[in-house]
Amino acid sequence: MRRLSCLCALALLPAAALAHDPYSYAQPDQVRVSHLDLDLDLDFSGKTLKGHATLDLDWRSRAAKTLVLDTRDLHIRQISAVGKDGRTTVLNYQLAKADPQLGSKLTIQTPQHPARIRIDYSTSPTASGLQWLSPAQTADHSQPFMFSQSESIHARSWVPLQDSPVVRFSYDAHIHAPSQIRVVMSAINDANHPLNGDFRFDQPRAIPSYLLAIAAGHIAVKTTGPRSAVYAEPGMDAKAAHEFEDTEKLIETAEHLYGPYRWGRYDLLVLPPSFPFGGMENPNMTFATPTIVVGDKNLVSVISHELAHSWSGNLVTNASWRDGWLNEGFTTYVQGRITEAVYGKALADEEDLIAIRELQQSLPSIPQNAQKLAPPPLPVTADDALSELAYTKGSWFLRFLEARYGRQVFDAYLRGYFDHFAFQSITTEQMLAYLKVHLYNAHPGRVQWSEIVAWVYGPGIPQDAPIPHSARFDAIDQARAGFLAGRLTATGLQAQGWNTQEWEYFLDGLPAHSPLQQLQALDAAWHLTGTPNAEIGVRWYSHAIAAGDKAVWPAAREQMTRIGRLILTLPIYSAFAATPEGKAYAEAAYQSHRDGYHPLTQQAIEHLLQRSQP
Repeated sequence: MRRLSCLCALALLPAAALAHDPYSYAQPDQVRVSHLDLDLDLDFSGKTLKGHATLDLDWRSRAAKTLVLDTRDLHIRQISAVGKDGRTTVLNYQLAKADPQLGSKLTIQTPQHPARIRIDYSTSPTASGLQWLSPAQTADHSQPFMFSQSESIHARSWVPLQDSPVVRFSYDAHIHAPSQIRVVMSAINDANHPLNGDFRFDQPRAIPSYLLAIAAGHIAVKTTGPRSAVYAEPGMDAKAAHEFEDTEKLIETAEHLYGPYRWGRYDLLVLPPSFPFGGMENPNMTFATPTIVVGDKNLVSVISHELAHSWSGNLVTNASWRDGWLNEGFTTYVQGRITEAVYGKALADEEDLIAIRELQQSLPSIPQNAQKLAPPPLPVTADDALSELAYTKGSWFLRFLEARYGRQVFDAYLRGYFDHFAFQSITTEQMLAYLKVHLYNAHPGRVQWSEIVAWVYGPGIPQDAPIPHSARFDAIDQARAGFLAGRLTATGLQAQGWNTQEWEYFLDGLPAHSPLQQLQALDAAWHLTGTPNAEIGVRWYSHAIAAGDKAVWPAAREQMTRIGRLILTLPIYSAFAATPEGKAYAEAAYQSHRDGYHPLTQQAIEHLLQRSQP
């Protein structure tokens, strides 16, 4: 009981006492960047961005003598203070030796507290936050392509800044590019902008650094609604526009639930297949993987998720990656509500159940401290600090609160939460302090505070956590059991009407090492090898490889080398790496396609192959 009392008090501590970011050198308590002005030349041949960044500074401490920024592999040419009259004064600076994870600390001598400084610099061709693709690595093979991925701490590899989510800034940018190349950023984009190599952007809303984004290439545009459009490589644009034709309906649904969409436009950029994630919630311009464009809208929940970030994450942001569940748990909950309203409760429940089962299976292998929504500092990188537990346990906690308080009460609370913390970066403790006043105290007797503490600071999942029910999944459980027991043939599964989530559920429930003959019969009946649906493919190939079916190896290799999305690639590599012959095959495949992967995907595959011991 004493520990619970301490945690309750912790929820009321001021944010300043809890917002330290171990993944940044910045000292935002002394000075904060309030605005960023970028002027960059985009050089495909050199794989670099070159120009200058001008930072507006808000000095918070009279005693401060330096400005400390985060960088990684940047080539600094000069740093100057910029006066009100535009005149510059060169400043002294020190660029520290690079740390493998954090990059190089940039310390600028600023005893006079300049209001603006200008940093002339260029990026490295190997910048961790940028991927440069040759024409051969794109869909139509006509133009090169470049895109960024700044989350978690990769913005520092292409802009010198305070690379911490606790710091928010507005920005504008002037990007110079080759003609016939379209440039887009995480700002308002003009679909009719001429491809003249001169692009200007304005993001008036204050955003954290991980939401700073840029992409450039042979990009076509299709309008999908009054405030949305799809940007994609020619050939993919029409398919994507059809897949995402419900975008306006999704926006209106979210607005009805949680208040106005405050970013103006919501456009989508469908990236080449090497993009390492399903989607990235960059303001005004979600970056999305082409693997969700399957023609049946079964995977459009990825877009529901990224749109939901316009409230939870972009509008109200975690102050540090330790608080990442405030972004991803809240967003996953909102995603489910959007999906339910637009596509029905059955689909939303199926998606929740798949996530719940995956978490239940993985929990025994997760250290106790890492099972907490707001854990103590853990010895992990920033990219590893945010796990699937933040998504699933976080949203599960909010569904628990919804069940106890009822939707009407909980929706009103959540809408008030987004309004109250709009355009702020907050800690778990600030969220709990607001919850205590506006939900717990306002509606007494429905939840014990010890239950809330157990969800947030305790390991595992409370025993009374609500679990949705799916009649379709019950039927699939029965069919799978009959198939595995030999009572039902593969053709007798009657799977012709299954959606993506139902195939995922069926395959996830197969034994880790299924009999080869049964899997071959399943493939013969339902033609899983070569499926264009990568969510189904990653599960199918993992099972078939584990069962020893070498006939699937070429198709499995095609998926894992064509697609750079981590969750659709790493499990196949892992299945191959379980045997000496399979590992050799996977290593050869990786070496032949390494340059087509994003740096984050390269790191993940190399780590997996290095630590695997077949």
